[in-house]
Amino acid sequence: MICENPSRREFLGKVALGMAVSSTGIPTIANSIPPASPAGTGEMPYRTLGRSSETISMLGLAGYHIGVQKTEAESIRIIRTAIDQGINLLDNCSDYNDGQSEIPMGKALKDGYRQKVFLMTKIDGQVKDVATKQIEESLRRLQADTIDLVQFHEVIRIGDPDRIFGPKGAFEAAMAAKKAGKIRYIGFTGHKDPDIHLKMLHSGFAHGFTFDAVQMPLNIMDAHYHSFAKKVVPVLVEHGIGVLGMKPLGGGIILQSQTVTPVECLHYAMNLPTSVVINGCDSLDRLNQGLEAARTFKPLKQQELSALLSKTATAGAQGKYERFKITHDFDGTWQNPQWLG
Repeated sequence: MICENPSRREFLGKVALGMAVSSTGIPTIANSIPPASPAGTGEMPYRTLGRSSETISMLGLAGYHIGVQKTEAESIRIIRTAIDQGINLLDNCSDYNDGQSEIPMGKALKDGYRQKVFLMTKIDGQVKDVATKQIEESLRRLQADTIDLVQFHEVIRIGDPDRIFGPKGAFEAAMAAKKAGKIRYIGFTGHKDPDIHLKMLHSGFAHGFTFDAVQMPLNIMDAHYHSFAKKVVPVLVEHGIGVLGMKPLGGGIILQSQTVTPVECLHYAMNLPTSVVINGCDSLDRLNQGLEAARTFKPLKQQELSALLSKTATAGAQGKYERFKITHDFDGTWQNPQWLG
């Protein structure tokens, strides 16, 4: 069933309750909004996924970093520890580590763990037959009857929305899978240019469709260069679309600027109107770092936010620490165009 766009009345209500804009122009979580569970209590805070009724952890587990461990047992241990500690959003992708990231995640979700999580994966295919095949492969590797959220991955070229929504495009495959009960929600991701995100959103609107979730890099450096937070997040809040933040540390590259700490990076991303901040955890130490940030997070005061932005302004001005925006180093579908179909 195609989702209709929220009315203007619904939009105004969501903005009033869910988002404030600081004097810096950066959208923030309004301190008055009651989240699904409160922050700053020493427990995992939870938020609502956009206009849905889904309650998800403020910190999510990124899938790319799963499967890079020396043993499958170690990968499974990280996943299950994350779930045991309150993380219930699991990210993945059909192409991560040539599909190998989905396999240990599927095994980790046995023994009752599947019922505890909101499971997400992504597909690269932009034409119907390829997208359909990738959805089926992900279902098999994840050992799941249903995937909660499937997203069109790496919408990073200006022509991508036209292919996805075109005749026999991947949108048809996603809607067919949803109708069949194989997926529940539909979203898209990208890390290159906020204007491409806006085109994808408006392509959906033109087809009478509103995405359930959108994933993008939301980090302290993004505030200063081709900012998704400034250009895309307000549109998502307007339409009740779940805001999925990724690359809070820019793959660790942001730390090379020596301007911010890991926890400061995570707290900045959590201070945005994000439904979840997806964090790469290739070890238990990295997982514990993210858990500490989630459990200690409190909405930033204006002075704290301004200080973070001030000390990163020069470093962030040219995208040097967001190489996914200015190079093809992070573009899996650029290096493997066959994945697109």
